[in-house]
Amino acid sequence: MIREVFDLKTDERIEIHDITQEIQLIVGQSSCKNGLVNIYSRHSTSGIVINENEKGLLKDFQDALENIVPPNKNYNHNRIDNNADSHIRSFLIGNTVTIPLYDGKLDLGTWQSIFFVELDGPRRRKVTVTVTGD
Repeated sequence: MIREVFDLKTDERIEIHDITQEIQLIVGQSSCKNGLVNIYSRHSTSGIVINENEKGLLKDFQDALENIVPPNKNYNHNRIDNNADSHIRSFLIGNTVTIPLYDGKLDLGTWQSIFFVELDGPRRRKVTVTVTGD
């Protein structure tokens, strides 16, 4: 098993970063050929998702996040630090994914990529990658 943490800097309040290459590099450094890869964000105003890396779709996803959970509502949590919308979005999309590892490669679908979703930027973030298997 290996565990690696890498840093990510964001520049916008909501951003979507393709982190597939970073994950593949970490998997390549491990001796595991078959197993599981877990990607985790320990930040409660961010998310980790898998989907297609198509510019229009990513913009649609960002717009949907803003429409489903509007930023300027009278949320109770905003009395503390004015980012309740970011926390709620993170609740909805989650902050971890697990991907099968087969023959030393991420077993992603043809069009799938792994994304870090910033929901309360700009910030400096950490992403934890754990590779287990044989």
